[in-house]
Amino acid sequence: MLDIAGLRADTPGCENQVFLDSAGSSLPPRAVVETTIAHLRREAEIGGYRAANERLDDLHGVRTVIAELINADPAALAFSDSASRSWSDFFYSVPLAPGDRILISGADYGSNAIAALQRARRTGAVVEAIPADGSGQLDLDALAAMVDERVKLVSLVHVPTNGGLVNPVAEATRIAHRVGALVVLDACQSAGQLPLDVAELDVDALSATGRKWLRGPRGTGFLYVRPELARSLEPGRLDLRSAEWTAPGDYVLSPDAGRFEFWECSVATRLGLGAAVRYLLDLGPAAVYAAIAERAEYLRKALQELPGVEVRDRGIQHAGIVSFIVAGQEPIQVRDRLAAADITVTVSHRSSTLLDMSARELNSVVRASPHCFVSFEDLDRFVGAVRALA
Repeated sequence: MLDIAGLRADTPGCENQVFLDSAGSSLPPRAVVETTIAHLRREAEIGGYRAANERLDDLHGVRTVIAELINADPAALAFSDSASRSWSDFFYSVPLAPGDRILISGADYGSNAIAALQRARRTGAVVEAIPADGSGQLDLDALAAMVDERVKLVSLVHVPTNGGLVNPVAEATRIAHRVGALVVLDACQSAGQLPLDVAELDVDALSATGRKWLRGPRGTGFLYVRPELARSLEPGRLDLRSAEWTAPGDYVLSPDAGRFEFWECSVATRLGLGAAVRYLLDLGPAAVYAAIAERAEYLRKALQELPGVEVRDRGIQHAGIVSFIVAGQEPIQVRDRLAAADITVTVSHRSSTLLDMSARELNSVVRASPHCFVSFEDLDRFVGAVRALA
């Protein structure tokens, strides 16, 4: 059982507002803020290099706690500045040739789809979308019918950015692996709110961000790559962290996922990310995940009962994102009117998930995403405000 009073005391940002945007950029706990700021102050005192050298063990610890969270070998992790950067660095390292097929999820994120289309234009590969089934989640039967030996890469989205469904990743991965295709999982919206076990999911790569459900700083992210696969790939960009210059005309790649990492980084925010993951592990991930799910389901049921409000979540299993529209009002108007009442939500636009939103004839939806520090009094206040708008 989580101590809600303690959680809220650890999260000063929730004191004067109803915060429902952890799917965008969540409110960090005090430990994250203090860790990040303390290192920035230390850099101001002695310079960035000396300050980083003082924290070498702590920086290694960041890799260790993330590895614990997703059940991975620390050497299989690479840090970056975002989930998109992590996903792209892996995706652009996979060799493609004319006629190769790239399969993307029907709810794939705009950045992923754009990268896939660009590589298809450059290499002669083709991009195809896996349809959704009647519930809205990935259609496993359709995927099984689509895969053949020409499928080189399957892009799966665990939780889309525009709604609360959870895709059946492990099942889809098994289907893709039957033909030898690689699977990259976008866990941007699931890391920190759903269990992630890379051995159980059996994905070849996984990308995630720190700023959302993990409650870390912006400008942080990480990439997992299956160890034996990492050793066979060469990223499109290298530096002296990802490789070693061994002779005037030669270099040697890092032997593990470090080949996807660049030397320069924000040490302060990386330490902040480590503090965020430690905070989650100390609370107990299962308890946090259950609290998020409970709050999201509470909102879904309450909003479904409001006249003029339509919940637009699909899927069989639901995550912590609740998407909805209010009749006669643009989602941006709803967002701004709620903001005037000190209630923070956000809007998901068609361009972020073009295939899914176009199929459902939606231009945008309001997105509410409660974390475990949100009280049920906060949720009732939000529901009341939406009722007043509707």
